[in-house]
Amino acid sequence: MATGQDTQEQGGKSRTRGRPRSFDRATALEKALMAFWEHGYEATSISDLTQTMGIGAPSLYAAFGDKRTLFGEVVQVYARTHGAFTDRALAEEPTARAAVARMLREAAAEYTDPAHPYGCLVVHAATNCTSPEVEALLRDGRNASIAALETRIRADVAVGLLPAGTDAAALARYASALLQGMSQQARDGASRAELESLAEIAMTIWPHD
Repeated sequence: MATGQDTQEQGGKSRTRGRPRSFDRATALEKALMAFWEHGYEATSISDLTQTMGIGAPSLYAAFGDKRTLFGEVVQVYARTHGAFTDRALAEEPTARAAVARMLREAAAEYTDPAHPYGCLVVHAATNCTSPEVEALLRDGRNASIAALETRIRADVAVGLLPAGTDAAALARYASALLQGMSQQARDGASRAELESLAEIAMTIWPHD
């Protein structure tokens, strides 16, 4: 009886075949995402992850690597799914102003959706984080988002959609700070309507040509 790994002889050469994975990787990854989203990176232990994902520690390490590597993959999945509304707004709206207004409206809905933990995973995961690598990962992601928005604002200035003296860097950081603040307020119990009202007020200071 073969155990662990089966060895087959083909053409005089041995081939080692591992046991097939007994769980759905994408499903397990989504469960890990929810755990990190709810508790943050630091407070989510390997034990929490194996219990949530329904797999043993050896399977977790074999499929995803260590906790930090797993979290990096979780952040990528989050960016493509729950957190993709910001990139979509930038890609689909005709102006930076319209993109930011849409981002804030959709953030109000996404951050308060009871189907998953409140707020933004990337913002909440950074709380009390002591891993320099994870801090750098999250910081780089936030800074990349600010840079993308700044580039879009500068483009609007260049074509006259915004005043020539607009401080694109400050305006991009303003929008980012709003999103981060909305995330925390959602975690603290703010409703969708309350965050939508905040978004409307925030857009009143947006410069006009």
